Amino acid sequence: MINGLFFVLQIAEGGEVNEVKVINLINTAGPVVKIVLLLLFFMSLISWVIIFSKLFILRRASKESEKFLDSYQNSSNLGNLYSSTRHIKGSTAELFRAGYTELLKLRRSRTNEPSSNPELKTNPEAVAAELGVVELVERAMKKTMSSEVSRLEGSLIFLATTGTTAPFIGLFGTVWGIMTSFIGLASREGVPTLQAVAPGIAEALIATAIGLAAAIPAVVAYNYFVNRVRRISVEMENFSAEFLNIVERYLAKI
Repeated sequence: MINGLFFVLQIAEGGEVNEVKVINLINTAGPVVKIVLLLLFFMSLISWVIIFSKLFILRRASKESEKFLDSYQNSSNLGNLYSSTRHIKGSTAELFRAGYTELLKLRRSRTNEPSSNPELKTNPEAVAAELGVVELVERAMKKTMSSEVSRLEGSLIFLATTGTTAPFIGLFGTVWGIMTSFIGLASREGVPTLQAVAPGIAEALIATAIGLAAAIPAVVAYNYFVNRVRRISVEMENFSAEFLNIVERYLAKI
């Protein structure tokens, strides 16, 4: 891809036109500029790996959540829903399993406990207040929600770092390359011509171009993924609120 790119430099003496390939400019760059370009290359490579992996993970998460919500809407029994959706690995499904598992644990642990408060036998609201079931289920679901959001947001910090630092790293390489070029020109006799100045400037500007090439996709991908994760988080919050309402209605029937 890089070999297909080239710069055209107009040489004053003789009016000839030479094609200078980008790969040749990189090969003739100074050691500091080469280190900068190597760093930017690895940052760009890792960013693209993260981008493709996140596209796959978020797309699968959305499909799994949609599949679970379809089963949830068509189910009238939470126990059957829990058994039939164990193979679904979406974030919403994990949230449901966390809440339902906590509800089962609380129900089993409290069923055989004798209560010293006679009001619990006649007042369902007192049952809920005594056991704190809703709060415990909500706490378990919040813990799972935080874990799922953290998993989906994993590695996005690298995209943000690449998007903010790559242009400055490239600019550093450019400044260093231009400074080196002018120092070299100062030691030459006579008036520097365009033929003498242009290659050095072009070598230095490569660093800025590579820095922007690494930063732009990282910034675009980061904003896109953050928006996707935020939408999934909102879906989980809505489902959590609806599930807690079901728990409260269940406790009212006890």
